[in-house]
Amino acid sequence: MSKLPVAALIWAALWSASCGAAAPSAAASITIRTTAAVERTAVVNGREIVRLAPANRVVAGDRVVYTLAVRNNGPGAANTVSFTSPIPRLMAYLDGSAVGPGAKVSFSIDGGRTYGRPKDLSVRGAHAKPRPAAPSDYTNIRWTLRDPLQAGSVAYARFTAVLK
Repeated sequence: MSKLPVAALIWAALWSASCGAAAPSAAASITIRTTAAVERTAVVNGREIVRLAPANRVVAGDRVVYTLAVRNNGPGAANTVSFTSPIPRLMAYLDGSAVGPGAKVSFSIDGGRTYGRPKDLSVRGAHAKPRPAAPSDYTNIRWTLRDPLQAGSVAYARFTAVLK
């Protein structure tokens, strides 16, 4: 198994921090910081536990947890905050891992041009016949907050992907 520098693997997710979107009036006051950590399993006092460690090196099969911190730096509440993250090219999204308290989560299979619920997404399969999209077909994730993001507040979102 080869080890790859994490910078090459998560660049797209970190780049997404500048691509996150918010309501036009609040866009300038919203900042997004993306971090990546790799899951490491250890045995402590005879019990197996999973810890998050800095993703300095990632090996095929490793699970990488991406956390997005979305901050409202503006003087007032930001309404209709929506932000996105690409799923890095060498990573496969782990089904059901995208979460964001108080957020609606949707997925893209076309590089972020359109988004939908998993049950509504389809791709062309064998013989160009449509088939339901699998989590491995997802290219981007979008979170839309259900409530305004108050001034000075931070909303968190997270997803996990596996290095192919």
